[in-house]
Amino acid sequence: MAQGARRTAGQVVAVVVLAVAVAAFLSEAAVRHGFFDLRVYYGALNWWVHDGGEIYDYLKAGTQYGFTYPPFAALVMLPMAYLSWHTAITVSVVATVLASTVVIWWLLDPIARRCGWTRWFALAVALCLAAAYEPMRETVNFGQVNMLLLFLVAADLLRLVPARSRWAGVGIGLATAIKLTPGIFIVYLLVTGRWRAAFIAMGAAAGATVLAGALFRDASREFWTSALWNTDRVGELSFISNQSLRGTVARLDPAHPSTVAWLVLVLATLAVWVWRSRAAAAADDEAAGLALTGVTMCLVSPVTWVHHLVWLLPALILLVDHGMAAPARGPRRVVLLAAATIGYGFLTSRVVWSWEENFGGIDGFLGSNTYVWISLALLLGLPIRRPATPIRRAPHQRRGSAVETGGVPQLTEPHRVPPTGERHRIGGLLAVR
Repeated sequence: MAQGARRTAGQVVAVVVLAVAVAAFLSEAAVRHGFFDLRVYYGALNWWVHDGGEIYDYLKAGTQYGFTYPPFAALVMLPMAYLSWHTAITVSVVATVLASTVVIWWLLDPIARRCGWTRWFALAVALCLAAAYEPMRETVNFGQVNMLLLFLVAADLLRLVPARSRWAGVGIGLATAIKLTPGIFIVYLLVTGRWRAAFIAMGAAAGATVLAGALFRDASREFWTSALWNTDRVGELSFISNQSLRGTVARLDPAHPSTVAWLVLVLATLAVWVWRSRAAAAADDEAAGLALTGVTMCLVSPVTWVHHLVWLLPALILLVDHGMAAPARGPRRVVLLAAATIGYGFLTSRVVWSWEENFGGIDGFLGSNTYVWISLALLLGLPIRRPATPIRRAPHQRRGSAVETGGVPQLTEPHRVPPTGERHRIGGLLAVR
């Protein structure tokens, strides 16, 4: 058997073994939620379409949970009212898997190409690890829309914004119209000076909202005047799954959580985010901008359930990216890869649930907010690419780019710069890839 064939066979075996190990882990560690959130969406839409009820008046039997998304989300989900329950589950799972695969591929493929990894093998390993990741498995088991929203935002920041597409911003706008929290990415575009994309995003969000308002006037009126402000519909702020700064403050005093303390923490977090986001934009590091803003969104949102932490995936992948780009035997590689491993390990372990019943004391404060500490560490410590070193150009040569098509900036590779005598043969473009 040829060496290449043996390598491929070994990789196939490794993927199969890893997939079996992940399946065994999930059989023990994954909590079965019975697609609880999807049942809420499904029940609300059927109540609205077939039973003549108002969508925001619906509550799942025996619970306080109802449809909490804006009317445009109801429009997007409307076909669900005409599907069987099991078909709705299938559509939800398949859509999440496809969106996850694309987003992970966009972030991982530049690393695989730079490191010489077999690209399909790298993706297969990453997908197995993503399946074990607690926020991802919670997203699937709840039937949540998190990865679909991340896909829309990533399509903008990793593909359209770097390409200066006229459509840049549409994905962020639609994600914001479906669920309000991705609106922070519009602010990201503003604070980093991407004015056109920011206005396109605002226009897309406003247009989708107006469309839903025109089609569903009563539902829109109820959402914007009543349902949006009813915090009882989302659950207790101190519940252990709320891994935001608001949840951290609420667990200090569940009966009387300090709004002032929370706002001070939010303002400090936003200040750090603006500073680091501008640095990422100055380096054309759109992947870092995506990661930092996703982390910040989880921190400052009043409610960030564990399944929302799929927004931390880009940051974890970028830690691996920077670690692999560092010198092979240097301390930087060790530190970054260790940080990625430890962060992923904790975010896969369900460790916070050990304090579900009692989060008092020092150990309760530290342990019950583990995912918050990881988010803060990512916000403060995620590396940002340095701007590409300018190359001396002849007067009529154009500036090259150090950014791959996928939007992830790549390190320069001096050995791929052509000899001096050859430079003028490259069509006037000296791009270091």
